[in-house]
Amino acid sequence: MDALAMALGPVFVAGFALQQLLELLDPWLDPLLGERKRQVYACIAVLYGLLLAIFTPIRVLQPFGIEVGYVDVLLTALFISGGTKGINDLLKWLGYQKERAKAQLSEAQIRRV
Repeated sequence: MDALAMALGPVFVAGFALQQLLELLDPWLDPLLGERKRQVYACIAVLYGLLLAIFTPIRVLQPFGIEVGYVDVLLTALFISGGTKGINDLLKWLGYQKERAKAQLSEAQIRRV
C-alpha cells in the first residue's frame, strides 16, 4: 500500500495545488464571475487536470497495472480536477479493501504480514 500511496502522491499534490490556485484567484475572479463562478472554476479545474495528465507522466490507473491510454488520461484529469477529495476517497477505499482482506486471513497468516 505504501508504494501505491507514493505512486498516487503526485496526483494528490496536483489536486492540492489546484485548490490553492483557485483560492488565490478567488478574490479577483469572484467579483467578475458572479453566478457563473462554479462553472468557470470547474472548467479551470478540468483544463488544469487535462494539461497535467497530457504533458506529465502522472497517471491514476498506472499504479494498478492498468494501461489504457486515453482513459487513464481522462480519469487522471478528473481526479486532479476534484482537488484532494478524489484521491482521499480512493485511498480510503483502498484502506477498506486492505482491512477486508486482512480480516479473511488466519492468525498465522496475519503474523507473517
